[in-house]
Amino acid sequence: MIFVTNNPHKLQEVNAMLGGKFSLKNLRDIGCTDDIPETADTLEGNALMKARYIYERYGVDCFADDTGLEVDALNGAPGVYSARYAGPGHDSEANMQKLLTELKGKSDRRAQFRTVIALIKEGKEYLFDGIVTGTILEEREEGEGFGYDPIFRPDGYDHSFAHLGDEVKNRISHRARAVEKLVEFLKNR
Repeated sequence: MIFVTNNPHKLQEVNAMLGGKFSLKNLRDIGCTDDIPETADTLEGNALMKARYIYERYGVDCFADDTGLEVDALNGAPGVYSARYAGPGHDSEANMQKLLTELKGKSDRRAQFRTVIALIKEGKEYLFDGIVTGTILEEREEGEGFGYDPIFRPDGYDHSFAHLGDEVKNRISHRARAVEKLVEFLKNR
């Protein structure tokens, strides 16, 4: 199965969640070096756009995901623009800094991470989603993880995703919940 990503963190995270049930290949494994467009205005749209791109050009079953951090006090922003919130460079530090600046002085720090996976199998399209709710911290916590992990504390935990580490995050995260639905679907096919 092809995972439409060049992000080594995502590939490692999803492979760990699959626990050897499936063998994932990434874009490099199929010789794809294209810059795949992500210009939709929804997570679902971006995930489908990426999966369709690979399916149409390479003719292989594949899945793609898109993830966004949706902050209540910012009317759901950064949402679909999470990776490029502070600009086109996909700079995690700048994105976190911009978010913390925009939330300065705000008491409502509720947020959710949402992942949407688009699967194309034998020409048919399927969508799976996963959500984890939590709070944006006042300042970053050190630890593992990437993106907004150092400033997002999931409900029911005392620390950020980064501080909790990959093992815990891979069990409870938005991506884990979406991948769980994907795996369940594939096992029953």
